Amino acid sequence: MANSGGRLYGIGVGPGDPELITLKALRILRSVPVVAYQSAVDKESIARKIVSPYLDNHQIEVLFHLPRALEPEKAKFIYDQEIQPIADHLAAGRDVVVLCEGDPFFYGSFMYLFTRLADKYKTEVVPGVSSLMACPVALGLPFTYYNDVLTVLPAPLPIEILTSQLLATDAAAIMKLGRHFPKIRNLLHELGLASRARYIERATTTQQRILPLDEVNPLEVPYFSMIIIPTKNKL
Repeated sequence: MANSGGRLYGIGVGPGDPELITLKALRILRSVPVVAYQSAVDKESIARKIVSPYLDNHQIEVLFHLPRALEPEKAKFIYDQEIQPIADHLAAGRDVVVLCEGDPFFYGSFMYLFTRLADKYKTEVVPGVSSLMACPVALGLPFTYYNDVLTVLPAPLPIEILTSQLLATDAAAIMKLGRHFPKIRNLLHELGLASRARYIERATTTQQRILPLDEVNPLEVPYFSMIIIPTKNKL
């Protein structure tokens, strides 16, 4: 049962273009006293950068870090510690909005706060435009037609799983490329999918880049990049 403290909001702020935030998310963002956002250590918060045109500098800001690639037990302890300042604001009766790139429940960092706080405080989640929607549009590629099957694959998955999933689907999006890009590119060539695949990074931002697959420098692939494999069907 949620208590009578502050209300927790998780809002999707979209893939990068500040104009892709929803009206509802913008209204909530401007109405709460505390704004929280995640970033890697010593790096600018992408979510905050997206909404920076809408902040008025009168809100309390809370930065937290949720490191990736940790063992579950170690991650649990660190995540519990990192969100404590947010819990303290809620306990004091202050509403908190947590910014999340894309959509909060689609590989979003807000999920880790939701599982820890939603049963203690009233919580509302506002969907956002995800990169899964933004990348095909930025590429100018219709993604799926009629009853096509779409598969979303995180690049860190083992080769065996990636192979079986790619062979069984009509269209695919491969996310979280980063250092896994060479593995993915080699696999797509082996499966005969490289000619259909399209690479894009930082979609909808001023740093957006679209490159042919074989012209991508593996040493420069960011986490926020995606390979789109559109359906070969046309209707």
